[in-house]
Amino acid sequence: MRITLIQDKIFWADISANLSAIEVKLEKLNGTTDLVVLPEMFSTGFCTDKPELAETMTGETMARLKKWASKYQIAITGSFIATENGKTYNRGFFVFPNGNVETADKRHLFSVGGEQNHFTAGNKKLLVSYKGFNIQVLICYDLRFPVWARNVDNTYDLLIYVANFPEKRIRNWDILLQARAIENQCYVCGVNCVGVDGAGISYNGHSVLLDYLANSLLSFPEYEIGTATFELNKESLEKFRSKSPFWKDADRFIIQD
Repeated sequence: MRITLIQDKIFWADISANLSAIEVKLEKLNGTTDLVVLPEMFSTGFCTDKPELAETMTGETMARLKKWASKYQIAITGSFIATENGKTYNRGFFVFPNGNVETADKRHLFSVGGEQNHFTAGNKKLLVSYKGFNIQVLICYDLRFPVWARNVDNTYDLLIYVANFPEKRIRNWDILLQARAIENQCYVCGVNCVGVDGAGISYNGHSVLLDYLANSLLSFPEYEIGTATFELNKESLEKFRSKSPFWKDADRFIIQD
């Protein structure tokens, strides 16, 4: 499976500008990839105090995502600000080429940034099967909570984190992504943004694709907008799990709200 990471600068609170920018990048990728990974809240930036930007599942952002997935025959994952039944969510999505969509809302809301004051936490995981891979998608702050990502009995092969992870804590991002790869014996993809947002917070990227030993398969220069693609090998992952079956000794957890 060919996976493409897009490390981008997000236009603050400007859905139209962000959708237009992503469309240009997807057009250039036509025929070269199977799955595209976008940053957290790719269409707005991390606007935790702007619930008015929230869209329904039939809004412009989701409509455009479905259109692109069908047109270019790719899957697209990321998150956006969603509204449903009077509540607002940081909603992770996985759009399939056939137009089907799977979603799950961010579990761990970033209380330091006040996200919990405007958003409702999710209670399920986004887990899909695509191109022979089982894929789990989590969002930014979820990275700090390993129990939520625990890969029991190799439920997934690829763990994706989409994020707006600030420069001042980027060392945490680097280390925790590596830890998730090693402890879960899986490929890990982390996609972050770059630039300074409307709240004055700086982001320096560090988007990366890691193998099951936390070796880097692709990465990006700091602060730079970029697009990169890599073809993942399921057979090598399965051989590693068979040779080093640490996963058989993993603890089971019961998560309670």
